[in-house]
Amino acid sequence: MDNLNSYQKQLVQGLDEYLLQAELEIGDIFVLGCSSSEVSGGVIGKNSNLEIGEMIVSTLKDKLAKKGIHLAVQGCEHINRSLVVEKEIAKHHQFEIVSVVPALHAGGAAAVAAFQFFQNPVVVEKITAQGGIDIGDTSIGMHIQHVQVPVRTSIKEIGGAHTTYLRSRPKLIGGIRAVYN
Repeated sequence: MDNLNSYQKQLVQGLDEYLLQAELEIGDIFVLGCSSSEVSGGVIGKNSNLEIGEMIVSTLKDKLAKKGIHLAVQGCEHINRSLVVEKEIAKHHQFEIVSVVPALHAGGAAAVAAFQFFQNPVVVEKITAQGGIDIGDTSIGMHIQHVQVPVRTSIKEIGGAHTTYLRSRPKLIGGIRAVYN
C-alpha cells in the first residue's frame, strides 16, 4: 500500500506540472499509456497489476474531469493499442468503435480499469488527442495530434516506469514568407 501511495503522489505531481505547461482546453482529449508491470519494477507486458492500473486511471479521471478534459486509455499491443473512451466522446468525434473488451493480459491493467470506471466505455482503434502521458514507454505518440511536443516535469518515473508527457501544437506550414503569430 505504501508503494501505491508513493506512485499516486508521483502521478499527481507530474500531472499538475504538466497541466501548468500544456495549455489543454476544455473538451480536449488526454491519452494514458501505462505499463503497470513497469511501474511495479517489472518488464512491460509481463506482470500486469490491476491495483496499480485502477489507481492511475481513477486519479487521472478525477483530476482531468475537474478541468473538462476527457481521458482515453490506451491498451497494450495485444489489442493493437486501441483505446477505451466514453461512448459519447467516440460518437462526438466520430471515432470508429471496435469490438473488444480489454483483459488483464490483452489490454492491460489500465485499460481494464478504464472499462470498469467509465460510465459507458467503448473501445476505438485510433484517436487524435491533444496530450497525454506515457508511463513505461508504451508508445502513445500515434494517438497524439501532430505536432507532438514533450513536456518536461520533475517526475521522470512513476515507480520503476519511465514517464514521457506530450502535448501537441498546430503544424507550422508554409515557406520563407510564412508568419506564425
